[in-house]
Amino acid sequence: MLSSKPTLFWFRQDLRLSDQPALCMAAEKGPVTCVYILDDTLAWSMGGASRWWLHHSLTSLQRDLKKLGVPLILRRGAAKTIIPDLANAIGARAVYWNRLYEPAAIARDTALKTELKNAGVAVESFNGSLLFEPWEIKNGSGTHFKVFTPFAKACLNARPPAQPVAIPKTIGGADINVPSDTLDEWKLLPTKPDWSKPLQQAWTIGEAAAHKRLHEFLENGLQDYALGRDRPDKDYTSRISPYLHFGEISPRQAFYAAKEIANSNAQPGIITQVDKFISELLWREFSYSLLFAHPDLPEAPLNKTYVNFPWQEDKKLFDAWKHGQTGIPIVDAGMRQLWQTGWMHNRVRMIAASLLIKNMLQPWQHGAAWFWDTLVDADLASNSASWQWVAGSGADASPYYRIFNPVLQGQKFDAQGDYVRRFIPELAQLPTDYLHAPWEAPASILKGAGVQLGKTYPQPVVDLKRSRALALEAHMMLKNLGSI
Repeated sequence: MLSSKPTLFWFRQDLRLSDQPALCMAAEKGPVTCVYILDDTLAWSMGGASRWWLHHSLTSLQRDLKKLGVPLILRRGAAKTIIPDLANAIGARAVYWNRLYEPAAIARDTALKTELKNAGVAVESFNGSLLFEPWEIKNGSGTHFKVFTPFAKACLNARPPAQPVAIPKTIGGADINVPSDTLDEWKLLPTKPDWSKPLQQAWTIGEAAAHKRLHEFLENGLQDYALGRDRPDKDYTSRISPYLHFGEISPRQAFYAAKEIANSNAQPGIITQVDKFISELLWREFSYSLLFAHPDLPEAPLNKTYVNFPWQEDKKLFDAWKHGQTGIPIVDAGMRQLWQTGWMHNRVRMIAASLLIKNMLQPWQHGAAWFWDTLVDADLASNSASWQWVAGSGADASPYYRIFNPVLQGQKFDAQGDYVRRFIPELAQLPTDYLHAPWEAPASILKGAGVQLGKTYPQPVVDLKRSRALALEAHMMLKNLGSI
């Protein structure tokens, strides 16, 4: 039986209308009032690139809701007070939302549920962001996995993820009149300076764009994914990570769309490609499982022995890394891609992180914070787990003594230098043989390419061979002290 009282639906990291379990349930109960709250009172509030994306994502969502005759109320402030106040103002019978899994959000939402229920308001939360709840997949001893491969196997052997649900046939908007902010009032877009123009060229934002991107990848890019995803010079990755983070598409939709391709496509090897894509979706799930089990994952090493690691903080080195001025071309190309597009190829993320942590001996937390501010797909779980993996302090981590050689990595994965030339135009005329190590080029070659090391392009800020040795010395020191 439909209620005459409205249900308050709270949009969060689920800025879409399809596969919206909480919204579907709310629509079944009667009229719906929709709200989005920009809550900067919690730890790890959004960085600059994410705010830019949020502005455009909410613009798209407002447009889609308007077609259904449903307004989107915008409020800025502490959700712990806004939600109860708004529920009271509209006389809500219930409040529905899809769950978040960041530690601060869990604490806030738990307190909110108690407060609302004590006030006589029904509360329900749903899974709209993951294939599996982070408490569902555990090892034989009943604890969370710390190694990815058995975690992934456990996921694949578990019950299949829930099928995506369709957009509700009708969403009855509640007949209410409550004040709302405007997006312009939030000032999410950069102005002085406006660094977002390259991002605008790189991305189309919103639910429709998310599905278009996924469809194009599955139709045109999937066949080369398993090996090609390591090639930054090629468009072989899905690039759906920001859409997943903001919930413009759900992992269930991506999972079942890929499965459908595997079931309907007779092309040789397509199942291998689909399996690799699903494995990457499961790495995201693994990251959320880790964050849920270890709430301090964004700040503290999971392997506590690394608390004693002898970092050598150096602002000059860190600034050179941030701005793509290390003198190591593959790393600088990645850092410039990040600044220009709000995204960096996954292989290059690992190379750049390895240089910062292991060759420069800078704390991984500094790099994670920079990515948090500059990535459009900045996701607390994935960002934290991935940085700890490179640092050697995380779950299933790359051993500390595994140090990427950025020259060899560039030569292997950007063999013709197309990626480096795209983002470091000052090296564009340098012959490929020297492109990934310009300091090795003869003076005549540099001159012919218009390159002046130390002037038009930096000398390397660290000696790769010596810095690798120093990193291994630091690792051995911990080992000898019994810390590892």
